[in-house]
Amino acid sequence: MKILKKLTKALILVILVLVLGFAGIIVYALISDFKPGEMTEVALNSTPSVLPDTAAISLLTWNIGYCGLDEEMDFFYDGGTKVFTPVTKCMANLSAVMAFLKGNDSIDFILLQEVDRKSKRSYRFDEYDSISTHLKFASNTFATNYKVFFVPVPPSSPMGSVFSGIATFGKYLPSSSVRYSFPGEYGFPKQLFMLDRCFMVNRYPFKNGKELLVINTHNEAFDPGQIRKVQMEYLKNFILSEYGKGNYVIAGGDWNQCPPGFKPEFIRNLVNTEQMVINSDYLPAEWRWVYDKATPSERSVIARYDPATTTTTVIDFFLLSPNIEPESVHCIDLGFENSDHNPVKIKIRLK
Repeated sequence: MKILKKLTKALILVILVLVLGFAGIIVYALISDFKPGEMTEVALNSTPSVLPDTAAISLLTWNIGYCGLDEEMDFFYDGGTKVFTPVTKCMANLSAVMAFLKGNDSIDFILLQEVDRKSKRSYRFDEYDSISTHLKFASNTFATNYKVFFVPVPPSSPMGSVFSGIATFGKYLPSSSVRYSFPGEYGFPKQLFMLDRCFMVNRYPFKNGKELLVINTHNEAFDPGQIRKVQMEYLKNFILSEYGKGNYVIAGGDWNQCPPGFKPEFIRNLVNTEQMVINSDYLPAEWRWVYDKATPSERSVIARYDPATTTTTVIDFFLLSPNIEPESVHCIDLGFENSDHNPVKIKIRLK
């Protein structure tokens, strides 16, 4: 009987410690919650680069998967079992990413997503600083979209602290760079541990008095649709307003949705038919969705990458306002060796 009482007390004590520990995490998460305003100034330059209004421009977008989602990884949040890639593999991924970007440093604008600054998942290495130093572009801008002191899942191996965001590197100096918070969030307390989605707008003046807007976006990935809907509505209102002023608008990044009318030509992989597709009437017909139909830009991370069986799709692409003409688009097939996404490169010309 005494042994039973001791076991009961010990069990109650363990439960109490767990409850208090969880409550403590929630309280601290509330206190430290990253809550940026609708608009946050990232950079302001009094002497920006002035572009000719006949400019031909090249851009590249790539979700580098914080250098932790290489070909050998699956991910617990997408149905896999793993949380972290080994530190040696993470550093090798970062080296490969930097080597690729350096080999493409003739590109005018590079838009990256999932760039870690100080996260447990990437061994607290500052990837943004390393890439900025390596590229030596005229401008480097960063907008935070994931800043949580401790992500408590999965319980067996918590993801821990995360500090990550989107980054734009350019050959030209913008007049301003602004972070815009996407509306919509998860319910409490899940919202405390999820991304604070955003897009970053870099503005470049033209000689004709108009502006080029280069928008780096990383849209919601995990909700069934409602959050994505309000995000897309917010972005639509913004870009239509800017185009109405006579400006040139380029939006690129990881949309976590397929482009309107998505009809891939690649057949060596299965196409994710469950992936959400942007409505065909989202924007007037003269707006251009530019993507590579022949090459997948993203793979499923429910299991390690297998070229024969892994589900793939296209969710990384560009949107161009009617006063911009696409000249070429190419998704560069890197075999998902160092990220669960492939980079996409385009060339455009202003009308």
